[in-house]
Amino acid sequence: MKGFLKILLHLLVVIVLTIVTQVGGIIYLIAILSIKRRSTKRRLKKVALFCGLYFLTTFLLVPVLAPLFGREKIAESKTVKAHSFFYKLANRNYVEPELNKIIFQVANELNQKHPELQFVYLDANFPFIDGFPLLPHLSHNDGKKIDISLVYETKEKILSNKKKSISGYGTYAAPEQNEYDQIAVCKNKGNWQYDFPKYLTFGTINDDLILSKNGTRYLANSILKQKQVGKLFIEPHLKQRLKLNNSKVRFHGCQAVRHDDHIHFQLK
Repeated sequence: MKGFLKILLHLLVVIVLTIVTQVGGIIYLIAILSIKRRSTKRRLKKVALFCGLYFLTTFLLVPVLAPLFGREKIAESKTVKAHSFFYKLANRNYVEPELNKIIFQVANELNQKHPELQFVYLDANFPFIDGFPLLPHLSHNDGKKIDISLVYETKEKILSNKKKSISGYGTYAAPEQNEYDQIAVCKNKGNWQYDFPKYLTFGTINDDLILSKNGTRYLANSILKQKQVGKLFIEPHLKQRLKLNNSKVRFHGCQAVRHDDHIHFQLK
């Protein structure tokens, strides 16, 4: 029974690591199978070997192999950065080359208009295999999609690169009294998951920040100008508030989750 529980635990770890990082499950199996059963300090050696192999694979091997699957790591610079190191550590920062070019162009345009701002991205795609799900997203599985953060400002109207949650998700620019409330509509239809990202903040921070309408509008319009961008998803009340009238701005559907904590855009 004890042996069965150990196998079950290892299987659970493999599944979780695969869901979160795509490659972590395989690396975990290699690590636990590489240390002999009678080895002293076996558990410590397995952990050390896994961590070493994972870092080497993620930061040295995966970037070399990803282009074979038509993807490349998001090119970070002074104008482009991940909101959290987690997105890079978990291999969630891969896109098709065309999307990488668009990110570079939009980031530079944003920085020219607002030198203090950076293009801050959240989840993009895994490096390998079209159709492999990047949970909890429904569609980030082909290298063509990316989530980016909204732009915030202080009460003194000073633009900031800081965000309102540790993950970048789950803190909402909710509908105001005179705005259409798509969130209530979807939840009343029984789509309980629509509000779920509020549980994925991993902690709220910078409570003094508020949505920058001008900054977020400029960022969204810079994206929409790119010919290869096919769709941009944002919550309907923010589309109204930011006056985003471009036909590429779409409603993502009640089967997804609310988009007043981030912007999603994708290639055609």
